[in-house]
Amino acid sequence: MDALTFKTNIKCSGCIAKATPFLDQVAGKDNWEVDITNPDKILRIETDEPISTQDVIKAVTEAGYKAEAIQQ
Repeated sequence: MDALTFKTNIKCSGCIAKATPFLDQVAGKDNWEVDITNPDKILRIETDEPISTQDVIKAVTEAGYKAEAIQQ
């Protein structure tokens, strides 16, 4: 299973609701979560499907937010 993490500016449940259709489309429903309690607002994606960092960043940007990949 691949896991990708990103630092974002998705800061509240309303922001998550706005980003949900974009992230569901690229990562799949229930394959991602945003930790809004973390100061870096960490988006974590876990999926068996191949997914590119650029696709995730594009989806977050289209939702109106910013994402920066965190190297692991």
